[in-house]
Amino acid sequence: MGALDGRVILITGAARGQGEQEARLFVAEGGRVVLGDVLDEQGQALAGELGEERAVYVHLDVSQEEQWLSAVDTATGAFGALDGLVNNAGILRFNELASTPLAEFQQVVQVNQVGAFLGMRTVVPALAAAGGGTIINTASVAALSGMALLTSYAATKAAIVGMTRVAALELAAKRIRVNAICPGAIDTPMTNPAQLDPNAHASAAGRESVGEAAAPDEMYRRLVPIGRIGRPQEVAKLALFLTSEDSSYITGQPFVIDGGWLAGVSVF
Repeated sequence: MGALDGRVILITGAARGQGEQEARLFVAEGGRVVLGDVLDEQGQALAGELGEERAVYVHLDVSQEEQWLSAVDTATGAFGALDGLVNNAGILRFNELASTPLAEFQQVVQVNQVGAFLGMRTVVPALAAAGGGTIINTASVAALSGMALLTSYAATKAAIVGMTRVAALELAAKRIRVNAICPGAIDTPMTNPAQLDPNAHASAAGRESVGEAAAPDEMYRRLVPIGRIGRPQEVAKLALFLTSEDSSYITGQPFVIDGGWLAGVSVF
């Protein structure tokens, strides 16, 4: 028996990265998944690989309310119910506070913060109708500790942690648990542009920190006590735990998964 036998989970940003690995693991554990993303070709290919009895793809721009309504309708129409949500979709922009255009700040807010809000609000009736369920919001270590060049990103991720706590309080009576995952550096296309462009050796943050030619893995060996960047499969395992009954007495909590990055300053 799998940890998610019979459960139906909507995952956003599911076409690649953390969302893709969450979808793969959830299906392997007996769940059925609705894959939401704006990367239609990749999302449809993943749904086809996972199988039509286990996965369905829906185009979902998380900043658009009507697309959330359509995604929930797709879930209940395809699988009869909806038992959980993983709010995984997000975008990252590097910029100094004094140089950040208002339009850029608002774009990050609209996707990361408003997207998470719309997702939680939209799925509540379906989860309640199913007798309860789970919501996981993807925040970040940037929600808990300052990081240069991430004003807009950190603001949205801190907001997600705050919304997670409020939602957990309000939805507990409906048997809906709400938790947040706070990843550190994870080897996905958003964190590591080299996955998409082998010549993109360093992000803006990496260039500021360790020099123009430094690769992300070199930077994270220096920053992370465990000595490496995280793997999306590791985040997926935490998401599985928080979605399954193994975490039945846990709600309203941010879970850091960062290789020890926030533990403190190492002198070694």
